[in-house]
Amino acid sequence: MPLPEVPGVITAEDLQLTASTIAEWQLPNGMIPWFPGGHCDPWNHIEAAMALACTGHLDEAESAYEWLLHTQHESGAGAGGWHQYYLSDGIEDTKFDANVIAYIATGVWHHWLMTRDRGFLERMWSSVDQAIEFVLCLQTSSGPILWARHEDGTPWSYALLTGSSSICHSLRCAIAIGEELGHDRPDWELSLAHLAHAIRTKPEGAFAPKERWAMDWYYPVLSGALDKKDTLSHLEAQREKFIIEGYGVRCVSDQDWVTAAETCECAMAYLIAGDRTSALELFQGALEMRQEDGRCLTGLVQPDHISFPENECTTYTAAAIILAADAISGSSPASSLFVDHSSLPDIIDTESVVKEKD
Repeated sequence: MPLPEVPGVITAEDLQLTASTIAEWQLPNGMIPWFPGGHCDPWNHIEAAMALACTGHLDEAESAYEWLLHTQHESGAGAGGWHQYYLSDGIEDTKFDANVIAYIATGVWHHWLMTRDRGFLERMWSSVDQAIEFVLCLQTSSGPILWARHEDGTPWSYALLTGSSSICHSLRCAIAIGEELGHDRPDWELSLAHLAHAIRTKPEGAFAPKERWAMDWYYPVLSGALDKKDTLSHLEAQREKFIIEGYGVRCVSDQDWVTAAETCECAMAYLIAGDRTSALELFQGALEMRQEDGRCLTGLVQPDHISFPENECTTYTAAAIILAADAISGSSPASSLFVDHSSLPDIIDTESVVKEKD
C-alpha cells in the first residue's frame, strides 16, 4: 500500500515517524488521548485512527474502533452515542455531542476504503446505525442539528455551523455504508438534504453566532455542503480575516494563534475549491509545528513562533498533518474522502424533497 508523502515537502518516512507517535500514546484498550494523561474525545480519536490506517497501522486503528464499540451507550438518553470527553479511568464530560457521535460513520467508511474488509464494515454497521439515529433525533425543523444532549437527555438549545457541516459529511458516509451493505436509509437522505440546505442558506437564527472561529468559515466547504462552484469565492471572501500568509490559519480571527489542525483542514478545503497552490502553502505552514521527533505542536503564536499551549503536542494534530498529506498526494485508497465528494452519495436537492413531501 502506498504511504502518504508530499514530494519535496515531507517524506513517507517522516510521516511514518509522526504516525508512530500516535501509536505510542494509544492506550492498551484502544483509546487515543490527546496526549499522555489527557482526555480523549471520540471525534479526534477517530481522526487519529484514520491517520493510523493510512500509514499502515491497521491493527492499532482497529483497536481504536473496538474501543468505540465497547464504550457506545446501548440504552438510556445516550443510546447510540458517546460522551464528549473520556479519561483513562472514566468520563470527564458527560454531554453527548452530536458531531462527535456522527463521526463514527466517517471513520468506518475511511477504513473500508483503506482495507475493503467487509467483515469490519458489517461489524461496525450497528454502531453507525445507532449513532446516526441518535444524531438525527436532534435535527430541527429548519434542518440544522442541535449541538448536544445533556446526560439526562435534555437537548442543547442551539446548533453550530461547524458541527452541522461535519455531520453533513458524516451522513453521506453513513448512507454510503448502508448502500454498500444493502441497508438503504431514505430518511437519512432527506435529513441530509435539509441539513445541507440550511448550511448553504444559513436562515436567520439557525446557527449560534461563531464568526470569530475559522472552522465556521471553511467547514461548509470541507464538508461538501456547498456547491463546488461557490467554494473558492466562499474561502477567498474571508481569507485575510483568518489566514496569516506564510504561517497558516488563525483558530479565531482576533488572535494570531495559528493551529496546525485548522491549517491542515483549511488546506483540504482549498483542494476542494481547486486551489492547489494555496493548499500546499497552508500545509507547509502547518509543518512548522512538526518537531524533529515526529510529534506536532498544537499551535504557534505568529510571527513570534511561540508555542501555545506551551510545548503541547497532540495526537489529533499529528493526525491532521497525516490526513492532509494523504489528501494532497493522493497516496492511499482513502485519500480523496475529504477532498472529492463526488464519490459519496449525492445530496438530494431541496426542490425534490418538497415535491416528495407534497
